[in-house]
Amino acid sequence: MNDEVKKLWPELEWIKDESLREKTAKTWEIALQKSALKPADLEKIPFTLLCGPDLKVTFMDHKRCVVHIARASGEKMNKFFGRDLPVNMDVLIAGAILADVGKLLEYELDSGGKAVQGKYGQYLRHPFSGVSLAEECGVPPEVCHIIAAHAHEGDLVKRTTEAYIVHHADFMTFLPFKSRL
Repeated sequence: MNDEVKKLWPELEWIKDESLREKTAKTWEIALQKSALKPADLEKIPFTLLCGPDLKVTFMDHKRCVVHIARASGEKMNKFFGRDLPVNMDVLIAGAILADVGKLLEYELDSGGKAVQGKYGQYLRHPFSGVSLAEECGVPPEVCHIIAAHAHEGDLVKRTTEAYIVHHADFMTFLPFKSRL
């Protein structure tokens, strides 16, 4: 795991399965290699291009919030429903960390350093590119499912419990900003 990814994602340490932790980190490493964005850009660019130019919440603010909400939700679900609806916390956390990794291929920086949708992003949304990156790193299908199903594309499939948690954590931290437009 490289130092840039460790710095971006201290939450990787929450993944107990060392192999899954390494595959999750490797996915971010490859995404950063293929991206026009640098780690420092992720601390500056808006988390979405859908909420207008005044959005101050950064990509990493949003992503880390989603991961924290997903983890807390999974813990509470295990506490109250664990026998009947167990949540695999490693799968949940890895999926939350990787849900938007494909956005690194969607975004480009214009001449002024502003994040814009690039040509790649015009053809492939981040759930698709995210799954492709994750599969390249050997991420298991139950985590790839979360990446694929976290956005509206997932409305067409039967989501796992972990995918529902990430989907709702993602949308509860997006829709309030979108509704302010």
